[in-house]
Amino acid sequence: QVQLVESGGGLVQAGGSLRLSCAASGRTFSSYDMGWFRQAPGKEREFVAGINWTGARGYVDSVKGRFTMSRDNAKNTVYLQMTSLKPEDTAVYYCAARDGGNPAWKYWGQGIQVTVSS
Repeated sequence: QVQLVESGGGLVQAGGSLRLSCAASGRTFSSYDMGWFRQAPGKEREFVAGINWTGARGYVDSVKGRFTMSRDNAKNTVYLQMTSLKPEDTAVYYCAARDGGNPAWKYWGQGIQVTVSS
């Protein structure tokens, strides 16, 4: 079982930056693919960024060039550095994990609010 705990959310003005962190329990963190998702009010949850066990990263088009995901396997933690934030980035952000190579995101954090004011 993997437990994920997000931190670092909050309120920021448009154009500002925030860094989200996701701390994971478990002894095999380095073997997991990790992802960030978000859900805005009235919208479906969407994939934002992911990093697999090899370190390869992917992003949704709307955040490319603005968000950077990274992982620190020694600390069992992934990060999402968000810059040039826009009001449309406002959402609850969720950290997720899955076994490497498995398409199903099996483990989820509780979510953390990010609000970008205009």
